[in-house]
Amino acid sequence: MKFCSKCGSSNIEFKVPPDDNLRRYCCNDCNSIFYSNPNIVVGSLCTFEDKILLCKRNIQPRLGMWTLPAGFFENSETLKDGAIRETFEETGADIKNLQPYSLFSLTHISQVHFFYLADLVEPNYGPTAESSEVELFTEEDIPWDEIAFPTVYKTLKYFLEDRKKGNFPFREEAIKL
Repeated sequence: MKFCSKCGSSNIEFKVPPDDNLRRYCCNDCNSIFYSNPNIVVGSLCTFEDKILLCKRNIQPRLGMWTLPAGFFENSETLKDGAIRETFEETGADIKNLQPYSLFSLTHISQVHFFYLADLVEPNYGPTAESSEVELFTEEDIPWDEIAFPTVYKTLKYFLEDRKKGNFPFREEAIKL
């Protein structure tokens, strides 16, 4: 940070403010403190019959790899609305019956990944600007060696284990590197 977004000053210092315990950007002219908080990624594990909807990334990071439809949570939306929006943006699919399923804290990159279980309204989906391919996969056909992110891999594995038991508990874990 080079300039204060409140007063425009370049008198910015990265320091521990009074009554705090973490270093933050602080403006020494107007005394503003700038907090940097984790980014939230929200998405869905969508099913139709016994198949799982995956999309091949058409953007970085992990261009050309498969993922669950997900992306950054936006201001002024609920998590559920974010999952619905991201699923539509990446697959063109409409979803329903969303249930919270997995939450991962990725402290090493200051992100939180949250996935819902969801049903496809109908099997209408296709490529978008963000996904070069969109497909429904059976368990046997999931391209495990081409999964883009560890949180997607773990969510898929948990789902397949849980589906065998007929029980889908909410899961939360931290991933630290």
